[in-house]
Amino acid sequence: MPQLNPHPWFYIMLMTWLTLSLIIQPKLSSFPTTNPILNKPVTNTKTNPWTWPWT
Repeated sequence: MPQLNPHPWFYIMLMTWLTLSLIIQPKLSSFPTTNPILNKPVTNTKTNPWTWPWT
C-alpha cells in the first residue's frame, strides 16, 4: 500500500506548509482590513416590556 510510505508525502506536506507560512501568509497579512474596528461608545437602549393580552 503506497499510502503507508510517508517519504514522498511528508516532503510534499512540509514544502506546502513552508510555502504557505513563509511566502503567502505575510502577503495576506499585509492587506488592510476592509472594516476597521472603530472605538465607538456603547449606547444602551431602553427596552419596554410587552403587555400580553392574556395576563
